Amino acid sequence: MSPPCDGFLSQYTHHHLVAFLLTFFSYVLLHASRKTFSNVKLSISAQWTPSVQNDSSPAFSPAETWEDNKLFADSEDATLFLGALDTIFLFSYAVGLYVSGVIGDRLNLRYVLCCGLCGSAVVEFVFGTLTEWLQFYNIYFYCALWVLNGLLQSAVWPCVVAVMGNWFGKSGRGFVFGLWSACASVGNILGAFLASSVLKYGYEYAFLVTSVVQFAGGVVVFFGLLTSPKEVGLIMTDLRPRERDSDSQRPLISDDEEEEEELCDADNCTIQSQDEEMETSPTPIGFCQAFCLPGVLPYSLAFACLKLVNYSFFFWLPFYLSRNFDWKEAESDRLSVWYDVGGIVGGTVQGLISDFLGKRAPVLAVSLLLAMGSLVGFSHSPNDRVINAVLLAVTGFFIGGPSSLISSAISADLGRQEALRGRHDALATVTGIVDGTGSIGAAGGQYLVSLIESKLGWMCVFYFFIVMTGGSLVFIFPLLVREVCTMWRDNRGRTHQL
Repeated sequence: MSPPCDGFLSQYTHHHLVAFLLTFFSYVLLHASRKTFSNVKLSISAQWTPSVQNDSSPAFSPAETWEDNKLFADSEDATLFLGALDTIFLFSYAVGLYVSGVIGDRLNLRYVLCCGLCGSAVVEFVFGTLTEWLQFYNIYFYCALWVLNGLLQSAVWPCVVAVMGNWFGKSGRGFVFGLWSACASVGNILGAFLASSVLKYGYEYAFLVTSVVQFAGGVVVFFGLLTSPKEVGLIMTDLRPRERDSDSQRPLISDDEEEEEELCDADNCTIQSQDEEMETSPTPIGFCQAFCLPGVLPYSLAFACLKLVNYSFFFWLPFYLSRNFDWKEAESDRLSVWYDVGGIVGGTVQGLISDFLGKRAPVLAVSLLLAMGSLVGFSHSPNDRVINAVLLAVTGFFIGGPSSLISSAISADLGRQEALRGRHDALATVTGIVDGTGSIGAAGGQYLVSLIESKLGWMCVFYFFIVMTGGSLVFIFPLLVREVCTMWRDNRGRTHQL
């Protein structure tokens, strides 16, 4: 049997490249604007805290108008509210994912995607820039904006994963999606550098830059994205794209590799059963039916625990570095990108390994075990920038990597599995379920992080992360046992043949 990734690049056209890049940079821009909020938390906390409690407040607001604009009595209350905003955003984001996945399977993916990108950009501009320019501070207004922002942003991920699933089949999916899922980490890096470069002018300009760039990206996607090979006629008459597109219906989690009969004549091959199915419009699967598909529930619960840890680093890492080591906020923002660098490498490498193994769960299990060790190491890191950068990269590799694998390649596997024969419009729905459940876990975790930190300190926060990472391992354990047993049986079969 040839390796899963052997020769898979030969099937792709320039249309595949354009779809890859446009979906990639769509989520890069979304995450860059999302990262801005976590990167400027210290500045926002200073702006919302009275000058008598905050030595740096004169740099952010005129003293004569400050008392009229204060929101909180001290920085601890401001920090708790920032954690509450993270929770509000993630809960609304989770609810939106359940809905937007279903919508994405029924409406044009391009319209839903652009609505999410442009709408979110407008909300972030109002939240971070317009309110500061108008000197308007209101807790309830901030909460309402962040609820709306979560709902709008939830439309993006199911759509981009569905578009990628339409264009890229099973062959090499772990590597392709592992590389592509670096979009979140690249967005974090871009957002960190954009925010740190303009933070000296005020946090409102960080929101301004990222929201304008995100809105422009939404316009480009609207006019340039093709959501499916069918839009450019890549069907039966186009050998390589169509042949591989049919292969996308048979995911890695299926053990049936040779179910279709190929009919070949001279220079042309078609796959009979899949071509006949694609001539008719498939029926979108229902939400409850998607939830009951094999593997969806355990991976969703595992992702709930893992996304809690991953997003805690996303939302709180710059804040932790600034508070724990007394580093400048801009310096902490730049150092935090090493976590995302590790996530980029981890997602790509682990996706490639899972392709060659033909299984995902064993790769996830090993990475999660090593992730718990890396969390212990990072929690004891000294006040040294180089050591922290190395430990962050290692931690990102073993936490960000599995997170990317579940949210992209595994979601595509689940949304293209054999149980969906004849009903292929489920990719966005399944992706929304997996990511939505993950966001519910992450939402509850963000307020817990701020609460645990304020009551017990950062060391207990890291213990909490270790427990949640272990929880992810527990939920995928049945899948791990099944896949390891399958690999063992396959090896025994090959040994007997020899």
